[in-house]
Amino acid sequence: MPIRAEARALYPTNWRELSKRIRFERAGNRCEWCGAENYQPHPVTGSKVILTVAHVDHDPTHNDEENLAALCQRCHLRHDAKEHASNARRTRARKSGQLELFTESWDATVEESVFAGRRG
Repeated sequence: MPIRAEARALYPTNWRELSKRIRFERAGNRCEWCGAENYQPHPVTGSKVILTVAHVDHDPTHNDEENLAALCQRCHLRHDAKEHASNARRTRARKSGQLELFTESWDATVEESVFAGRRG
């Protein structure tokens, strides 16, 4: 997957070489999770496989080789699905002008004080 411009600084300067080593030397030009061969039709989707390197823990600053996996598009997109859905929700909320009112750190006492005057 292409590196987003805003995340580029999080990757090491030797990312291209590291990615190439993971894809070709370690993974043998195949998806490490499903075995799909690079540049060949995917056995499930039929689309041309283009291997990418994923951060298993989703942290682009954690570039130890055991945290990296050579993945086909299908496996990489499945691995990132929750993150993509979360990003899409935030983007839609931002574009619609809505604030994120509920967060994990929402304090019930704040909720009570905000909504106390609205009950009625």
